[in-house]
Amino acid sequence: MQIIFDETLVARRRERARANRAEGSDFLLDLAAEEMAERLAVVEREFLHAVELHGATGIAARRALLTGKIGTIERIETSDIFANPGETITIAALDDVPLEPASANLILSPLSLHTLNDLPGTLVRIRRALRPDGLFLAAIPGAGTLAELREVLLEAEAEMTGGASPRVIPFADVRDVGGLLQRAGFTLPVVDSETYTVRYDSIFPLMKDIRAIGMANPLTGRSRQPLGRSFFMRAAELYAERHADPDGRIRASFSIIYVSGWAHHESQRPALKPGSAKVRLADALKKMEI
Repeated sequence: MQIIFDETLVARRRERARANRAEGSDFLLDLAAEEMAERLAVVEREFLHAVELHGATGIAARRALLTGKIGTIERIETSDIFANPGETITIAALDDVPLEPASANLILSPLSLHTLNDLPGTLVRIRRALRPDGLFLAAIPGAGTLAELREVLLEAEAEMTGGASPRVIPFADVRDVGGLLQRAGFTLPVVDSETYTVRYDSIFPLMKDIRAIGMANPLTGRSRQPLGRSFFMRAAELYAERHADPDGRIRASFSIIYVSGWAHHESQRPALKPGSAKVRLADALKKMEI
């Protein structure tokens, strides 16, 4: 297994971000939680016992409860710092699924799977923890996320130093995620994506938001060499030149892959044959601006 992410650093930064709780920094998690709840609401069944895996603020769990589809929900996180007042949560590492086999009817994973070194193994553990006909719902940052930032940081560094190191993490695309679901043994997998465009005054509040949600560069191959102010000023210039609207505000893209998959049960209908769908996936995708 290739070690791409420093998962200890990821956990530490998530916990620090939760401790600081910068106002408004959880907007992406709020969007994902709302979308996941909407998808859950149209499922015509109830789930006696649900689990939220590493949902940070717990908003996905709360939104899911409001659908009326859930009996009880358990939250799993890396630290008690993520617990809300009066709440008891289960402590586990980001790649751990501390659940007995076939013990959960529903597992939610909002924006926490994209920095795992062993994503295939974690998906297998999630599937094993589901009861037959149990449902897995996830939101995963996907390819295209922060593409503009990646571009300008690489170019600014290459221009000023003659080389470049990774500054933005790699994100999986929809097809890769769909393949991983099938390999993990999920049935009736559905995978699609939505792109959210967020506008900022400049690159600096964008980078502040990234730090505020604990997602500053966690790559094991990241450069440890400090970057000076001149580097970030040049990156800001490039960003404004290439990705600004007429009013001067810059655009940042966040692509979220929404996933659903079921644990096998004999009552499930077989998947449709390729080409038999009546609605194109592309027609279902949408783009919104915040």
